[in-house]
Amino acid sequence: MEKETLFDKILCWREKHIKESHFILILSLIIGILTACAALFLKQAIHLIQHLLTERMDVSNANWLYLVFPIIGILIAGLFVKYIVKDNIGHGVTKILYAISQRKSRIKPHNTWSSIIASSITIGFGGSVGAEAPMVLTGSAIGSNLGRLFKMEQKTLMLLVGCGAAGAIAGIFKAPIAGLLFTIEVLMLDLTTASVLPLLISSVSAACVSYIFTGTEAMFRFSQTAAFNLDRIPYVLILGVFCGLVALYFTRSTIWIEGKFRKLKTFRKKFLVGAILLSILIYLFPPLYGEGYLTIGQLISNTSEGLLDGSWFYGFKDNPWGVVIFLLLIVFMKGFATAATNGGGGCGGIFAPSLFLGSIVGFVFAYALNYLVPIFPGFRLSEENFALMGMAGVMASVMHSPLTAVFLIAELTGGFDLFLPLMIVSISAYFTILLFEKNNLYSIRLAQKGELLTHDKDKAVLTLLQVNAVIETDLTIVHPEMTLGDMVKAIAQSTRNVFPVTDQDNVLRGVVLLDNIRNIMFRPELYDRFKVKKFMVSPPAKIRVAMTMDKIMHLFEDTKAWNLPVIDDNGLYLGFISKSKIFNAYREVLQEHFSDDI
Repeated sequence: MEKETLFDKILCWREKHIKESHFILILSLIIGILTACAALFLKQAIHLIQHLLTERMDVSNANWLYLVFPIIGILIAGLFVKYIVKDNIGHGVTKILYAISQRKSRIKPHNTWSSIIASSITIGFGGSVGAEAPMVLTGSAIGSNLGRLFKMEQKTLMLLVGCGAAGAIAGIFKAPIAGLLFTIEVLMLDLTTASVLPLLISSVSAACVSYIFTGTEAMFRFSQTAAFNLDRIPYVLILGVFCGLVALYFTRSTIWIEGKFRKLKTFRKKFLVGAILLSILIYLFPPLYGEGYLTIGQLISNTSEGLLDGSWFYGFKDNPWGVVIFLLLIVFMKGFATAATNGGGGCGGIFAPSLFLGSIVGFVFAYALNYLVPIFPGFRLSEENFALMGMAGVMASVMHSPLTAVFLIAELTGGFDLFLPLMIVSISAYFTILLFEKNNLYSIRLAQKGELLTHDKDKAVLTLLQVNAVIETDLTIVHPEMTLGDMVKAIAQSTRNVFPVTDQDNVLRGVVLLDNIRNIMFRPELYDRFKVKKFMVSPPAKIRVAMTMDKIMHLFEDTKAWNLPVIDDNGLYLGFISKSKIFNAYREVLQEHFSDDI
């Protein structure tokens, strides 16, 4: 008998003296604090590396170091992931969505630190990605592993994963409300009266830790120098449509380029292609270096004269057309730079790129109307205000999260006076991209595989259901050359009314339905005259084991069948799935995951 450890005694004491609901609140507080500390470490590491590498660069000339630094960064990050982590840590938010969708909410322990190291190296050396998605994965991993340490049930683990994500957003941006909304809109966790409090505690505690160490000032300094007039609303709506279309381009281009990188089978090929593409892009367009927060700060404070520093376009810094063309080229190339960073071996997310793109889109929109196509004398749009609105518009459409975008931008910049236009641009951008793309950039990969958990309860439960869990293998198998007499013996030994017919290689050839042979099965004179292959029939449909439960339910609806056979990709028989089995499993999952009492 094993000796009881100190930790086991602590667990026993906790179960006796602390109610489960109260202990979840304690864990949410601890998760918020730990996640904020991790976020602070990540931000400081990135800024330190960037400062050491770029502090002596010449701003008046194109700098060849932009060709070198990104290559070194994604090489070190790629080797770190390949030989030390030995696991894929890219697409952090997608991994969280997958963990939730697979009913486990289990995230590997190394994700509590591996993403921080890889992303700090990637971004510090110039990788054109954001640190927020790796930080969200880190926070969720902290929540998941802390919950597993204290033997929490799966439903509670899902909540703690959300607490970690909320704490990550709140800690890195000092935005507690945005952290809460992120878990609802992006991670698609359903709020109940019991779950809202832990999420709030994690968000607020993470924000407080950030306030203590970095001050209470907003992350970006924004001073509204021009009041927003209601007659600007039409332009805000048009900006929202523009943001939605830019977000659509960014989403589609990023997915397309990532697909090309997946076709490169070796790490060496991916690194070479990604490194060369990224370094050339950053060399030509220095604002693509790193997260792009310096550019955002310049645009929302209307100090655009430094945008062309260190580039081949430096001589056009006083030419309005030169500035607009330069910024539009950056918008066009950002998806390539982001995908090349991740595809080449780096680690980062699309949170910061969406904010970066939005600030440029909003600034260019106002700048072009002010200087290139003036509407009428004396007309002027506030470029800094529209840069701020553009951030909300592109983020709302890329991530399909209008509420998160509105509150994040307001908390991030202190621009609460622009709340109305932020809401207008976010909504118009969101509905624009919905016309073309139903899933955000995080979830589109899972949606294509049918592995995405959503707020639609029916679809969510079907996503959580595993095909292997509902396959029935207790049916009696018969073969085409068996006689009717053999078939009658098989029926006598079975409790089912359907019989799969397979050949010697176990390939499904058809099925025998008891109702179809009832009129001949009691006539002994026919037992040797009829063989199974004569009275077997084709099933109304076949389920492939890789199908999603949503597609399987559509098959049942289309065929009106009660039982359907399951085969693998080679046509080999695996078993049957019945509607009754699915309905029973459906009720179990619904009760386990979506009851209100957590």
